[in-house]
Amino acid sequence: MREGQPAVTRRLDYAPPAFWIDSVELTFDLDPAKTRVLNRMRLRRNPDVPAQPLRLDGDELNLSRVMLAGQACSFRMDGETLVLENLPEGTTPFELEIFTTCYPEKNSKLMGLFMSGGDFFTQCEAEGFRRITYFLDRPDVMATYTVTLRADKARYPVLLSNGNLTDAGELPEGRHFATWHDPHKKPSYLFALVAGQLVAREQRIATRSGSEHLLQVYVRPGDLDKTEHAMNSLIHSVLWDEARFGLPLDLERFMVVATSDFNAGAMENKGLNIFNTKYVLAKPATATDGDYDAIESVIGHEYFHNWTGNRVTCRDWFQLSLKEGLTVFRDQEFSQDLAGTPSARAVKRIQDVINLRAAQFPEDAGPMAHPVRPDEYLEISNFYTTTIYEKGAEVVRMYQTLVGREGFCKGMDLYFQRHDGQAVTCDDFAQAMADANPDSDLARLLPQFKRWYSQAGTPVVKAEGRYDGAARSYTLTLSQSCPATPGQPQKAPFVIPLRMGLVGPDGRDLPLQLEHWQHAVEGSHTVVLTEAQTTLTFISVDAEPVPSLLRGFSAPVELDCDYSSAQLLHLLAHDSDPFNRWEAGQQLGLRKAIELLAHAGDVPTRPLNDAYVAALRAVLRHPTLDAAFKELVLTLPGEDYIAEQLDVVDPQRIHAVCDAMERQLAADLRDDWQWACEQNEHTGAYTPDPVSAGRRALAGLALHMLCLAARDSGDTVWPGKAYQRAKDAGNMTDRLNALSALLYSGHELAGRALERFYRLFKDEPLALDKWFSLQARAPDRGGNVLPQVRELMKHPDFSLRNPNRARSVVFSYCHGNPAAFHRRDAAGYVYWADRVLELDTLNPQVAARLARAMDAWARLAEPYRSAAREAIARVAAQANLSNDVREVVTRALAETGAPTAGPADAEARTAPTPDTPDEAHP
Repeated sequence: MREGQPAVTRRLDYAPPAFWIDSVELTFDLDPAKTRVLNRMRLRRNPDVPAQPLRLDGDELNLSRVMLAGQACSFRMDGETLVLENLPEGTTPFELEIFTTCYPEKNSKLMGLFMSGGDFFTQCEAEGFRRITYFLDRPDVMATYTVTLRADKARYPVLLSNGNLTDAGELPEGRHFATWHDPHKKPSYLFALVAGQLVAREQRIATRSGSEHLLQVYVRPGDLDKTEHAMNSLIHSVLWDEARFGLPLDLERFMVVATSDFNAGAMENKGLNIFNTKYVLAKPATATDGDYDAIESVIGHEYFHNWTGNRVTCRDWFQLSLKEGLTVFRDQEFSQDLAGTPSARAVKRIQDVINLRAAQFPEDAGPMAHPVRPDEYLEISNFYTTTIYEKGAEVVRMYQTLVGREGFCKGMDLYFQRHDGQAVTCDDFAQAMADANPDSDLARLLPQFKRWYSQAGTPVVKAEGRYDGAARSYTLTLSQSCPATPGQPQKAPFVIPLRMGLVGPDGRDLPLQLEHWQHAVEGSHTVVLTEAQTTLTFISVDAEPVPSLLRGFSAPVELDCDYSSAQLLHLLAHDSDPFNRWEAGQQLGLRKAIELLAHAGDVPTRPLNDAYVAALRAVLRHPTLDAAFKELVLTLPGEDYIAEQLDVVDPQRIHAVCDAMERQLAADLRDDWQWACEQNEHTGAYTPDPVSAGRRALAGLALHMLCLAARDSGDTVWPGKAYQRAKDAGNMTDRLNALSALLYSGHELAGRALERFYRLFKDEPLALDKWFSLQARAPDRGGNVLPQVRELMKHPDFSLRNPNRARSVVFSYCHGNPAAFHRRDAAGYVYWADRVLELDTLNPQVAARLARAMDAWARLAEPYRSAAREAIARVAAQANLSNDVREVVTRALAETGAPTAGPADAEARTAPTPDTPDEAHP
């Protein structure tokens, strides 16, 4: 390592700690300007590690004293690390006392102990505890904690920490104290404290085991009326985890606390979850259906960490998906189980896949590509990624697919039986799953299955089918490959469970019988791919089928199948698998977009053929399909998803293509949109249940399309109705849908509606975030969005220091509005570089996430590509750049990228197979 170069941490360099910490007693004298922390630890040497000095991590601390067994102790500093030598030999425990001060009100990084709205909060994952006191700040050091908080009672009447409250009382000079004890050993990243002016919604519940527990949701005064849904979600989470997995709540109480300044969505600190207000506060007037869904999911996620992450935690941060991938899978299952009906479960699954493809697939194809279990990192905060979380969840889902739902529960039981109270690895989880199901495909294929943890990239499964009418057989050849990623040019075959069916000419599933089977099976069958190529021959097939592959998205792969457009239309009309029915519509839209992008010249005003439009009309008018499913099918592929299919990307042309497709669909189905809007716009008293939410979603899409059609026809009726709805809607979902419809269509009433929205919600921070975000994501007409974004940053309600507000404006523009961000004059890139550098001085974690807006720069067409590279290089050249940002931009600049090309040269990575001129594409 060259002098001054940041150190890289590598998984293979893991070594156990030289010392164990058995217990920790912390005493806090809380003061915003200068908080004093007394840390008493009981340590012992690790007998399995050669004797060496004790090295304790620290960051921006003021050290006052160090005492060993009550006596002053000599020490030295190695940078930010506190080094102690001459400690007791052998394994005899000893007491160490460290007294430090820290400065919460100056802590703009929001890591460690910080202030939000005048209250104290902590965030310690991954390496924030070292900003509170010197410690072995690593996840494999687990200790019991006793915490005493002392503060001014009038300013900080509520004092919270992990575990159970054991003592509380008054102190002189108007101060008071509270002592908390957590009986469960935990790593330092799960420590938490909260102190401030808070109020709580409380609920006592009895679990299946008969024990009683107190649940509390703490918020600032004035927000208590927005906590009912969060409390209900927490109750459902506790009951579901015990019913589904036999995992009970293990503390006397469980607390959720909301803060408006938080880098992430929430944090699973043992018994004291700290949340971004976005994932706690909701009432119909201020929160959308999506907000309600997100609160249920995130509340569940953090509660489920109580076992998958807290009781069993990670040995090191390379194992992060051990807790995050597993817990995302659990929160997805929770939401699906609560959704109830098969259709609602299918909608939830489709939404999860949309999110995976929108964020994780691009990550797999970009400079930050990494395996589910990374091999190295410069800054661990950069690896809280969709690969760790969402792809990790898909890997866990494949366990369940391979061993079955009951087998998965058996594996979970064995995992906790073996490892409760331990810090373990992804290999330990995999082995428990296999050992609990010794006769399964997983047990037989475990070493190969674990390639999902070590190989980066999204595998591609190519499928080619051939029907032999004379032999009444259908042969399906399946091959798998995986593109090269940084540091991994070659990939070995994965274990890929591919769920499939064959759809007959009448639209019904055909019986499946492979040539070596004695009997046919009905419906779907899961084929487990292990080789680079596999050939399957189905017999007794009386008519040529259409293969329905990757049903339910059974593996996180890209499917490359030689479907004709007629076959996709058949699946869209008839497939019994909801995911593949939706997917067929997406592929038809994607093919048309790619076809248009491959040709120079103006984009035609009517790019869609009659067969595709008719198929979508049939879905919209279908008498039995749920509204939520219809809304998903009728939503055309997004600009980012289309861009991901191309080697050379012109964001402006992609936007023009998408706009033309959407405008035709709006005009051609105008009467159908009107019917759908009128059928679904009245859902009665607001409830966020899946059926009502689905109807609001479809009505919102219909209103969007009707306003878009009015933009071309000059009609004023539907924009007028949208304006009235934006004014008078009884819930935020309908109000925001109407406002968005006006803004996207560019109607003059949009400005008035925005002004009215602001007047109504200027005192509601989360609603105001929506107001900011809508404007930053608005269509770019004549380059107007960037000047508007700059004006929004001058707004008195904007603050770059608040992560939610920064995301609502800066991220919405740079990450969420590609046509406005990728400007030919490079002004968007200049703005991005300025904001990354500005944020890096305040909050490196947020800055690094913004920096990733340029991950795909190397595939941009000129002139975007050269300008983007210049902007990234400008950021990378800055002195004193944080490790968070430096890692992102350095890896981005290492990307070689595709050859530059103009818009007419854009081509798909996998070109669609044409049929006849009229039938080839929608």
